[in-house]
Amino acid sequence: MSTDYIVSSLKALYGVEVNSAEIKAWCALNGSNYQTVTNKLDEFKVSRGKWNLEVTRETVQEIERSFNAPAVLPTVIQNLVPEKDDTFVKFGNFNDIKKIIQSNLFYPTFITGLSGNGKTLSVEQACAQLGRELIRVNITIETDEDDLIGGFRLVDGATVWHNGPVVEALERGAILLLDEVDLASNKILCLQSILEGKGVFLKKIGHLEVGKKGLLFQK
Repeated sequence: MSTDYIVSSLKALYGVEVNSAEIKAWCALNGSNYQTVTNKLDEFKVSRGKWNLEVTRETVQEIERSFNAPAVLPTVIQNLVPEKDDTFVKFGNFNDIKKIIQSNLFYPTFITGLSGNGKTLSVEQACAQLGRELIRVNITIETDEDDLIGGFRLVDGATVWHNGPVVEALERGAILLLDEVDLASNKILCLQSILEGKGVFLKKIGHLEVGKKGLLFQK
């Protein structure tokens, strides 16, 4: 039984991304040995118990070479900690926001209130006082996965992967502020696994990104 046949048959039944349970079910249907089949699918393995039938190890290595190419602006030189505002007067739930950030726990928080009452400023100043990096994203109805997660960009004639603000926040353990999130459409459903604290699989480069201390504020 060839690898091409196994791949095409699995795709027809389960789609591009398959797990160990689905492969075991396929083996039972085809009278095949699980270990033999998974050995033939080794080049498609992306993590333990998970395979992407369109991403070979060779492809991943090629993408990683692009991914590791210099970015337009290296992130290491950016200071994302907001500046302290000496005129800021704490109000409302500021102390709660500060405690959540200080806890270093993943704690998605929804902040609501009238426009212009200082919701964004309170998050910025809490981060400034605690020395935490903050990444702010202004959400509109047009915001989509490419805007948030990232994508390939053309840099000096080369195609280079660039992290979006969400992935950048995950990697840095920064506070992620999604401003005006109530204006978003279903184009931001890519955030579902992140909101559940499970990270995100970057399917374009076959990489699983899991944040350790990144927090999410929505308003």
